[in-house]
Amino acid sequence: MTGSRHPISLAAGVLPEFSPQETARAAAAAGYDATGVWVDTDIWTDAITREMRTILADTGLPALDVEVIWLQPGPLSDAHRRVIEIGREIGARHALVVSSDPDDGGTAAKLAELCELAGGDLRVSLEFGLFTEVRSVRQAAAIATQVDHPAIAVLVDPIHLHRSGGTSADIAALDPRLFPYAQYCDAPPIAFDLTDRAAIIRDAVDERLLPGDGILPLPAVIAALPDAVPLSIELRSKALRDAYADPVARARAVAEATRAFLQRA
Repeated sequence: MTGSRHPISLAAGVLPEFSPQETARAAAAAGYDATGVWVDTDIWTDAITREMRTILADTGLPALDVEVIWLQPGPLSDAHRRVIEIGREIGARHALVVSSDPDDGGTAAKLAELCELAGGDLRVSLEFGLFTEVRSVRQAAAIATQVDHPAIAVLVDPIHLHRSGGTSADIAALDPRLFPYAQYCDAPPIAFDLTDRAAIIRDAVDERLLPGDGILPLPAVIAALPDAVPLSIELRSKALRDAYADPVARARAVAEATRAFLQRA
């Protein structure tokens, strides 16, 4: 890959108004090394699975992750299990999980079940953030320790690390095997109440910035992660959605800015 030792993947959130098939095609056209896949189990069909497999095979583009498995209090649902199965069917490497279960033990138990279901085919990656009940990287790592399964992982997103008060030192203090991939973006200074959930979500889905355009300590985050870890470029941005209606143009703008920043860093 030109400009960085880190492969980059187009996260589904960059193109939220487009289908998984369109996102994968845009990732290939824009020169990414992998693609993310958003799985809506309410509308996902076997035909979509077959089409995704064909697109990935034709483009030579791997699926870095499938998302999202959103855990709730109580047992796993069939929809949760289906995301793992779809990930396996399309050859995805990771399944992204967040939790709204306030019981860390309950979250760990459900993650353990997902890990067993994933087997050796996917890693089950727990993302933390103030918008969930798993609010910090240390809490996520403690839950992963409870799970105690080789498939469990922790997913770092720099915006959530920063907003939750975490630092690169928190990442560096943990077992690097917990971090088989990471998300990447920049963000503006905090200008909202960190107890305001609606503002936290708006910050995450509308106000992210291209790498180097914000205040996040991105080089330090990279340095704390394993060498050459793949980066899912999770750049949800209303400004980019408004500026680039075409999915390939948007994906390319994000890729070019990211690779230029990684090369400088």
